[in-house]
Amino acid sequence: MIKQVLIGVLCGAAVLTAGILIGHFGITMSSAPSWVKDVAKDVDESLIEKFLSEVDNIQIQENLRSLTKVPHMATTAGDEQTVQLMLKRWQDPETGLDQAWREEFMVYLSFPDPKKPNKVTVVSPSDEVLYTAREKEKTYTSDQDDPEVVQPYAAYSPAGHPKGKLVYANQGKPSDYQLLNNTVDLRGTIAITRYGGAGRGAKAINAAPYGVIGVLVYTDPLDINDGLMSDINETYPHSWYMPPSGVERGSFNGQFGDMLTPYLAAKEETYRIPAENITGIPPIPIQPIGFEDAYRLICPKWLDKNSSNVMGVIKGSVEPDRYVIYGNHRDSWVHGAIDPSSGTSVMLELTRVLGKMVKQGKWRPRRSIIFGSWGAEEFGLIGSAEYTEQYFTKLSERTVAYINVDIAVFANATLRASGMPSLQKIIFKAAKQVDAPGLDSTSVYDNWIQYSNRTSQANGLIPNVGYLSGAGSDYAAFVHYLGITSMDISYTYDRSKTNARIYPAYHTAYDTFDYASKFIDPGFVSHQAIARTAGNVLIRLADSLLVPLNCSDYAETLEDYLNTAVTLYQHQLQERNISMEPLKRAVASFRSAATHLDQVIRSSDLANETPLTVRRINDQLMLLDRAFLDPLAFPDKYAYRHVIWASSSAGKPTFPGLADAFANAESQSSAWDKVHYHLSVLSQAIEGAAHTLADEH
Repeated sequence: MIKQVLIGVLCGAAVLTAGILIGHFGITMSSAPSWVKDVAKDVDESLIEKFLSEVDNIQIQENLRSLTKVPHMATTAGDEQTVQLMLKRWQDPETGLDQAWREEFMVYLSFPDPKKPNKVTVVSPSDEVLYTAREKEKTYTSDQDDPEVVQPYAAYSPAGHPKGKLVYANQGKPSDYQLLNNTVDLRGTIAITRYGGAGRGAKAINAAPYGVIGVLVYTDPLDINDGLMSDINETYPHSWYMPPSGVERGSFNGQFGDMLTPYLAAKEETYRIPAENITGIPPIPIQPIGFEDAYRLICPKWLDKNSSNVMGVIKGSVEPDRYVIYGNHRDSWVHGAIDPSSGTSVMLELTRVLGKMVKQGKWRPRRSIIFGSWGAEEFGLIGSAEYTEQYFTKLSERTVAYINVDIAVFANATLRASGMPSLQKIIFKAAKQVDAPGLDSTSVYDNWIQYSNRTSQANGLIPNVGYLSGAGSDYAAFVHYLGITSMDISYTYDRSKTNARIYPAYHTAYDTFDYASKFIDPGFVSHQAIARTAGNVLIRLADSLLVPLNCSDYAETLEDYLNTAVTLYQHQLQERNISMEPLKRAVASFRSAATHLDQVIRSSDLANETPLTVRRINDQLMLLDRAFLDPLAFPDKYAYRHVIWASSSAGKPTFPGLADAFANAESQSSAWDKVHYHLSVLSQAIEGAAHTLADEH
């Protein structure tokens, strides 16, 4: 009897409990808090359509007009005006961001002494002056006559008064000086070189061991102007080509970031190395010149200057601790309409449209978006590098991707994009949704594939996306130092119609609003296309439930690199009992892990998965490039840690450390151990990256 009662009680309790649970969960599901829906939300395609429709080419044009009213070299009064402009826009109560602020770094910059202008003269054996070169470029419009237009000089060149015979040294590469030294005693000479072939400062660094005491560097009209040289009817102001007196300014520092505080943020109290311990700068005077003149020397003074970054943020609604960063430098050598203000004007339009949506309560991204207007890029990517040094840990752990739009528009023919392979598909998707400027019923993607394409084993014929293997803009510290998935895009010219290595007014006093509006992008429709494309990518990275990065595309690139390495190096390595099998196994392991993760993603209903499952997959994708970092792989390359994308002098489409080590070993038989070392570094880094994509421990 007691047993029956107990069973009855237990059954009743079970029924009651089940009823309570059913009722509880029924109530819970019907009155679920709003965050449950937010956690599962994905990118809103209708919002992207609204964004694309609101990006305004005329607004971009007026942004550029405002940004280029005065020269704004880093730390000058003109630069401060652009700082205030950025802050005013990003703090606007109707179209601004959630927060905007300035961050200052005290960095080591190089400026000419206006009281002692640089001079170049040709003298006779008796020191009679035969020719004196221009001290400033010829002016064609009033803005070029602004007293704040800095005279052409080589930033970070030492002061000096070298005097010697002039010798032509082509591009100033090591091979150029070696060949020249076979027939000419270079001791005590002044070398004149043309841009290209070697970095700016390297032209002097390469010259010094041969006894050269000074270097001049000029822009050859065949390299920039398709051979045109006359300002009467051929060059600016009649076309986009550089006029005869135009001089390309630039930083002649071979490293990025502040040179006195390597790997440290350059705050006022930060430890600084002695100035005499700085490396990577020219050991002898070097001066840039125009093709009209052959000579100009440098007499700089060295100054510690506060260099401002202007920062803004839109806070994420679901994952505010995950960041998508969008950046562009603000400083220029003179007015900088194209470099960098085309990018800044686009960024201002993006923030206007997105900021307005946020202020009106129509949208807030899933993840936080950080906007960076970097200072002192032209002196060596300083603002962005200092930012990554100051926030090294936080950025390493939380950044999903970095988008760089420096020179937004070189010209108006086609899109150009570079970045990690994992970003390839999202760039394609965005480009397919944007109309190509000036072309009816043609997308940016369809236009792009006509100009630059390649055949992918997995994807067929696709546009060619380049790699960020150097330090050409502010993506450098994010890619090489932090291992953050990054991209850089722009609109550029038809290379079949010109041999110009870059737009001809680059870093000259002629890079003005007038030049941009007449010759680069009349109507600013290419600026609009870049804004729409970059903004589309930005929204998808910040708002998609699953971070839209593709690890299988990364696997294909590693396989291409491996195939090239096997073809170029395997035979000679086998002769020295150095096996490439570990590298082959590592790449195969990465492919297997990437394929498995793709299958997991395809088979999962992520909107109905637990938030931690989605977060885990997103972290695997976000942290993939961090796995390729090795702080000891390139001891001679400052801040280069990414073993796949480090710079290389070998010129081979394969793993950079391996390619350089092999090239050195061919000329130095004792260096084969270094080849073996880089094979091991690569194999272990790729194997480690494969494990980050795997589910198991």
